[in-house]
Amino acid sequence: MTRLSQSVDRATALLRGADLAADTTVRELLTETTQRRSLDLSDLPPAEQAALIAARSQELQPSADALAERITAAEVKGRRFIAKFGIDPTGAEVHLGHTVPMLILSRFQRMGHQVVFIVGDMTAKIGDPSGRSDERPALTDDDIARNLATYRQQVTPFFDFERAQFRHNGDWLRQITLPKIIEITAQIPVSMPLQREDFRKRLEAGQGLSLAELMYSVVMALDSVETNCDLEVGGIDQFLNMQMCRKVMDICGQTSELVVATSLIEGTDGTGAKMSKSKGNYVPLTAPPGEIFGKIMSVPDRLLEPYFRALSEWLDSELAITSERVKDGSLHPMDLKKILAGEVTAAIHGVDAAMKAREEFVARFSKRAFSEVEDLPTITDLSQPVAEVVKALGFAKSNGDVRRVAQQNGLRLVIESEGDQEQVTLSADDARKPLEAVVKDKLDTKSGELYLKVGRKLARITTT
Repeated sequence: MTRLSQSVDRATALLRGADLAADTTVRELLTETTQRRSLDLSDLPPAEQAALIAARSQELQPSADALAERITAAEVKGRRFIAKFGIDPTGAEVHLGHTVPMLILSRFQRMGHQVVFIVGDMTAKIGDPSGRSDERPALTDDDIARNLATYRQQVTPFFDFERAQFRHNGDWLRQITLPKIIEITAQIPVSMPLQREDFRKRLEAGQGLSLAELMYSVVMALDSVETNCDLEVGGIDQFLNMQMCRKVMDICGQTSELVVATSLIEGTDGTGAKMSKSKGNYVPLTAPPGEIFGKIMSVPDRLLEPYFRALSEWLDSELAITSERVKDGSLHPMDLKKILAGEVTAAIHGVDAAMKAREEFVARFSKRAFSEVEDLPTITDLSQPVAEVVKALGFAKSNGDVRRVAQQNGLRLVIESEGDQEQVTLSADDARKPLEAVVKDKLDTKSGELYLKVGRKLARITTT
């Protein structure tokens, strides 16, 4: 029996038979699953390694069988299998969305393979154009140096850098000569980068598209050539970039890398947009335990399983147990969400910090009366449209975000009197009206403390 299967057996016993709302059970479960994040997986045979990676991949090219064969071939040749991941320091914070492929890379390390973590201090000068509707603003050397200053520290919870390589791609890209670039690009048809849908849309709309952006994937591919890697991990938005890596490695006489592309996780705001710093719907790795726990608790229930799959070491068999318990009523979705929040918090800050964050969250938000919750933001200007009030509070970034929350029945007025609450759902049309008019229309004949609820976020309304 492998070490992983032993861990799964222990966790399964808890998931099947224990009270998953009890703190003692949750601590035991989090201890097991958090220890799994550093579990030695080198006793897994190549086929099981490939299956474990494939289970959390949206795309594995060319196949799981090919991955198992490549791992076996490396063993036969007496060399280490090399897995690579790259990130550009276009901002100072690494967030949970970035960690999805990092978790895959961490598994490769624990399987005994060589992991190369690349910070793109040179490719950041171009900026990854994936999914962009316009050109990125240019970054200076000082911007890049400031952004990458703490990258290694931020991702340390996921890797053992005593054994992993942490490299800057400027170390080799600054040495690339023009003749070498011409030699490579002469063998790449222009149609290859132009097959990208985001590029086509920008050209059709008459928007700018620089030659540097067309070259981004070629420059990124030189990282794969430098490391001569067996496999690259990235988000699904990097899939076409990684196809170029395969092409350039072949041009340079190397065996093309395998590609693992992971799903993109939605942001915490529930609007359907991917987690992104620009949208403000992200969870930074630098956040304190209570903030991480609270942000995970704010996500819609529909994201529970995708978040578990993307951000935890749980297997599908374990997720199936909790899903069945939710269906049969023996596990409340809120209790499952608290486990997820603890799982993510423990990954970064440890189990003790996660349990303390859980305790503080319950003490703050499990009170029946909103009037007992301290430090709520207060709305004093009711003359503004509801949407403008919501944006001013920082509960949404745009009118579109407010509209989506309303369409999901997440925009509500709450009136509370002597502990009793009445909640009135507001429509997208209501969101365009002044808050004062909406309160008068919906709650004119009622008295009590007033609140505006946006998803799981809450603000107090003061009418005097």
